[in-house]
Amino acid sequence: MNVEQEVIKTLRSVLHLDAAGVSLDADTALLGSIAELDSMAVVSILTALEERFGIVVDDDEVDGRTFATVSSLTRFVQSKLDQ
Repeated sequence: MNVEQEVIKTLRSVLHLDAAGVSLDADTALLGSIAELDSMAVVSILTALEERFGIVVDDDEVDGRTFATVSSLTRFVQSKLDQ
């Protein structure tokens, strides 16, 4: 499984980015750069990632750095998978 591609699919799905024509890659800035990514969207993304990858994310594990870029979010998910 390509974790980065699955994270991107999750972001596209939850944020409805296909209609907006937003392209995503590892270097894409997220928090503060994508209008659709607000605090409620963060919760929805985390829930979707938990379901997609079978991980559990505690509230105190996530901060703004987690959602800085697609790459930082992918690293976070990979770290949860490696536990």
